Amino acid sequence: MHGENWTLANRRRLAALFAALSDALAGTKTAEPPAPGPGTASRIDSLADIFGLGACDMMILLVAAAQDIEPAALGGKSATAGLARAVAGDEAWSALCPQAPLRRWRLIELEGSGPFPERILRLDERILHHLLGVDYLDARLEGLVELLPEQADPGDAEYALAADLAPLWRANGVDGWPVLHLCGPGLEAKRGVAAALAALHGQRLFRIGRADIPPGGYERLVLARLCDRELALSNGLLLVEGEAGDGNDRRAAADFVDQLLGPTVIAARDALPLRRRPRRRFDLPEATPGERRAFWSRTLGARGEVLGAQLDRLAEQFRLDSAGVRAAVDLAGDGAAGGDRLADRLWSAARMQARRRLDDLAERIEGRVGWGDLVLPPERIGQLREIAVHVRRAHQVNNDWGWAGRGERGLGVAALFAGPSGTGKTMAAEVLGAELGLDLYRIDLSRVVSKYIGETEKNLRRIFEAAEAGGALLLFDEADALFGKRSEVKDSHDRYANIEISYLLQRMEAYRGLAILTTNLKSTLDGAFLRRLRFIVDFPFPDAALRGEIWRRVFPPETPVDGLDADALARLVVTGGTIRTIAINAAFMAAERESAVDLPLIMAAARQEYAKLDKPVTAAEFGSAA
Repeated sequence: MHGENWTLANRRRLAALFAALSDALAGTKTAEPPAPGPGTASRIDSLADIFGLGACDMMILLVAAAQDIEPAALGGKSATAGLARAVAGDEAWSALCPQAPLRRWRLIELEGSGPFPERILRLDERILHHLLGVDYLDARLEGLVELLPEQADPGDAEYALAADLAPLWRANGVDGWPVLHLCGPGLEAKRGVAAALAALHGQRLFRIGRADIPPGGYERLVLARLCDRELALSNGLLLVEGEAGDGNDRRAAADFVDQLLGPTVIAARDALPLRRRPRRRFDLPEATPGERRAFWSRTLGARGEVLGAQLDRLAEQFRLDSAGVRAAVDLAGDGAAGGDRLADRLWSAARMQARRRLDDLAERIEGRVGWGDLVLPPERIGQLREIAVHVRRAHQVNNDWGWAGRGERGLGVAALFAGPSGTGKTMAAEVLGAELGLDLYRIDLSRVVSKYIGETEKNLRRIFEAAEAGGALLLFDEADALFGKRSEVKDSHDRYANIEISYLLQRMEAYRGLAILTTNLKSTLDGAFLRRLRFIVDFPFPDAALRGEIWRRVFPPETPVDGLDADALARLVVTGGTIRTIAINAAFMAAERESAVDLPLIMAAARQEYAKLDKPVTAAEFGSAA
């Protein structure tokens, strides 16, 4: 915003220039605009400085501007190219060529299709308002480019890197501004560095997503020119964010950045193949647990003093950036001052922030079960509880006791749940998620595996990186499709399939959360793969005793039942999943009949389920109901 004094001074400067133009037209002779007085900071003079406009360019610009701002200055004449030549001389032809500053930067446009001297000069609307002191984002950039708000507290590490980059951040003659490529995981951290860099130089931060860069070459050129002009008018910095998709997207993004001249920062994991120079690459290291703890503590202020070791657990479990921590603290609210209650609220809020990226890549399972819902042999329950211990105590063993210092390989807790469908594998994963207070995500392998070389690894990388933010539990359901026996290499397809599996094993061993694989056919898995899993839990087909226990627990307390004998129902040789399906179907039959669930309804529901499974109804299982 400008004060009233500046606005009046800016208007007076324009009025003086239009008066000089009017005098020149009255004498029909070439003229130069008067020089600005000392201390003048008018927009038209700053425009000349920004875009390198000479005296001829300024006279042509005044002709175009007069018809919108001061038509009387033209003496009733139209603002044509011929009129511009009359006041600016023969140099006007060169000044009006498409590559000269006036048209290259789209300060003016030529309208009409007649002889060149008769074509109308039209001042660009964004430039018109800029001359009058009215600023806004060019309408042609809306929906593609956004002005980011100032970041209140990007964090010490981000400010430190921005300060290191500051000496590089200046225009360098004909080479223009450098391109800074910030690589590594964590978009908000890279955005924080760009925000700090802009703040250090008094620049405004604009953002464009790589997905919004047009695929067409001409459209990219137009967008690049408009972006450069907006950066120049606003003293801005452009942040190009996001990962490119296929090779065409990558080339389009690189071509767009190559055509920019203004200050540009790229925020992405991998560097683009740019021709534009100078360019600099910087890899942002992930914040350490100690650095994350310090940020939690600084954000919480006095409230964090009551948390103690619980603050360590928050910092270790959730790899949130500065914006994520602030959002989690705001979401948790003030509430009660008690440390346990505050820690619980912060944990839940941090879980929600960590979901941001993973929700787009996998299905989150809302588990509402506990240990009491699992019906398994005692030794299997013991294995599951041991898995929970390994996840819960990972910070102590890996960090405090030094195991992480020997490398990330082998630190991940990877488990295989093997057994027939319906034996409780997914439920066990839900129980572990509830026990650890972590989100559980089921990975849809049909969205992961790709026939295109390299795409499967890219999909897996995105999933693991997104999951790292909160250490979520990853459930690769029915993993046989991807993790079957590695084949003997007979052709290139076999070789790339093995590369995909090797990449997955590598990521699982380094993933600090819990990755669970389920399979119905353990025998199909490669022995080399099994050796790299920390836990293998077999889920057996339930015997009669386990089936009876499942029947005793399957109905919620609110469901009315009448005379059900769990031990008698255990004669039905089915898995726990099938028992649950039979029970819920019988409940619907009872609701329709407005009665309690009884044995005849159970048998009727069981007959339907057996038919669906192509399983014969036998007297041994159904007795007289067979």
